[in-house]
Amino acid sequence: QVQLVESGGGLVQPGGSLRLSCAASGIIFDIYTMGWYRQAPGKQRELVAKISSGGSTNYADSKKGHFTISRDNAKNTVYLQMNSLKPEDPAVYYCGAGPWAGTRIDYWGQGTQVTVSS
Repeated sequence: QVQLVESGGGLVQPGGSLRLSCAASGIIFDIYTMGWYRQAPGKQRELVAKISSGGSTNYADSKKGHFTISRDNAKNTVYLQMNSLKPEDPAVYYCGAGPWAGTRIDYWGQGTQVTVSS
């Protein structure tokens, strides 16, 4: 079956960095756009960044410059490097697989918690 397994979340101080990973299995990874999304308590899930099968990227405006998405098709893994984390960044971060265009997500991971606190 399809599995997307996120890891790398945790507690970090404001201004710190974390690297999230999402390992996929059960799908033809390199044909999917992979995205990172986040959901804070009481808020809707929102796109953080996505990367196409060919490496094109799209970021939420607020995350440009301090988050970087990348993928390793040989490892079926997508990464999110998060630098300069801010107090508004805490959320559950999910990876998702789907088409580049539109908002449909075919598969979701279970999420990993990111907490930013001093």
